[in-house]
Amino acid sequence: MKLDPSTIQKMAHLSRLNLSSEECAEMEESLSKILGWMDKLNEVDTTGVEPLIHLSPSVNVFREDIAQPGLAPEMSLLNAPSRDGVFFTVPKVKE
Repeated sequence: MKLDPSTIQKMAHLSRLNLSSEECAEMEESLSKILGWMDKLNEVDTTGVEPLIHLSPSVNVFREDIAQPGLAPEMSLLNAPSRDGVFFTVPKVKE
């Protein structure tokens, strides 16, 4: 795929980037190399190669979703440096 400066400028605009003419030339060179490497992959013979869906043989590693009682407010506030009743108090961050 051949890239031209107008394509690079359009991609920069979509990416919200302001590129100078030097940066645009560098980006064009870099993206052309990347697309060249991608074209190189098309030359590889992949007939008979199964598509890879997962990297590991694990099928389902999730536990059963069972509701359990939560932590009591008193227990959750045991190590609180500052509290107001059943609430944590924190320093004011915004005026």
